[in-house]
Amino acid sequence: MTAAATLRRIGSVPLALLNDLRGPTGDLESPEGRARERRRRVMMSAMMSMAAKIVSVGTALITVPITLHYLGTERYGMWMIMSSLVAMLSFADLGMGNGILNMVATAYGRNDMGAVRRIVSSGLMMLTLVAIVVMTGFAIAYPHVEWFKLFNVASPLARSEAGPAIAVFVAGFALAIPTGIIQRVQMGLQNGFVASMWLCGGSVLALASVLLAVHYEASLPWLVAAFLGGPIVANVLNTLVYFSGARRDARPAISAASWETGRLVLRGGMLFLVLQVAAAVTYNSHNIIIAQILGASSVATFAVPERLFSLITMTASMALAPLWPAYRESIERGDSAWARQTLLRSLRVAIGYSAVLSIPLIFLSPWIIHHWVGGAVNPPFLLLLGLGIWKILEAGGLALGMFLNGAHEVKPQVVIATATAIVSIGTEIALVRVIGVSGAVIATLFAFTLCAVIPYTMLVPRILRKLDGSTR
Repeated sequence: MTAAATLRRIGSVPLALLNDLRGPTGDLESPEGRARERRRRVMMSAMMSMAAKIVSVGTALITVPITLHYLGTERYGMWMIMSSLVAMLSFADLGMGNGILNMVATAYGRNDMGAVRRIVSSGLMMLTLVAIVVMTGFAIAYPHVEWFKLFNVASPLARSEAGPAIAVFVAGFALAIPTGIIQRVQMGLQNGFVASMWLCGGSVLALASVLLAVHYEASLPWLVAAFLGGPIVANVLNTLVYFSGARRDARPAISAASWETGRLVLRGGMLFLVLQVAAAVTYNSHNIIIAQILGASSVATFAVPERLFSLITMTASMALAPLWPAYRESIERGDSAWARQTLLRSLRVAIGYSAVLSIPLIFLSPWIIHHWVGGAVNPPFLLLLGLGIWKILEAGGLALGMFLNGAHEVKPQVVIATATAIVSIGTEIALVRVIGVSGAVIATLFAFTLCAVIPYTMLVPRILRKLDGSTR
């Protein structure tokens, strides 16, 4: 596909949005009517998700120079490592968040709101138990661990703040496990646009809290609390409003919860757990490996440009995420043709979108970073080139992942992701020692191409043929 064709395809998206956002039209009981309504909800969710991500990224971009200059390179490295831990520990819910999403989407495809309420109630019960276990386990371990060694920091101030900062981080993370269920439920019911609006509010609240903490010269633990607190408050308010208004029929209740459904939620989440762990190890361990090999002060050299390039896949992922429950619902209704067509279209648009943005950013990012954080960070060109190529491949992988999740083809993803993680970590450790921070992204590119791109080119056509056969 030429660059002009790619731009035309991307440019056609707003026109489709204007056409589809007018509201439900036609017979929603017919395949054509359901397809149109499904597409309308996907586009609404994608539009609001991208808006939420823009707000989230915008707040992050504002906080980067502020926190970098306020904390200094070593304490900022601690901040970035904890940011990485947020993604790496997202599997602490044992994959049940993603399992709940898939189960809710399946029940919604069958028009069974009673099942949705049982899933939500039982899922909330299980996630609350997980949060209690996380807090209890950390409280037992806290006095016996020298937490500053996790960050490899040397200054007295950084060493003294390491333990309290981790404690605040774990407390906020544990609270986010049960409160985050609302987003999964809304996505499963194809109301992801509602979740995104609340995410915008949470990001703005987090930014205001961080700025206030910096203004009053608060310590790192207070900055962590400010950063994590905004989204938690937004999730709590979202839960209260959503289940008392638009979706009373899905409102969780103790009477609707059961251990039997809870076990199904847990079982459905286990494969997602393994997949999340493998993905987190592969894509979110860079800062930790760099800190351990080169020192915490080198983390910013990788983390700042990576944060800039992540704008591309962040916006792409928010646009692609609503496709997951839509795939699940369409497959449940036997509409595999819609799933196939949407997969091919999403791959073309995701790869084209990321390429159009990544290639110029490779050359413009030194100027952007210079005006963003001054002379505090000077990334090598090899790192920028690797990040640009990686974001193109990552966008294609995101589009494919949404389809595979919706088709409930999680086992192949687990095998491929595990192989990718093993190859990536081993290669990354070796390359970072030899060529510095650039080795982190080069290792990821090598592992993903070898262990994911090649296998998926053979696997996906077989999955599509299987879906076509099951709907005949």
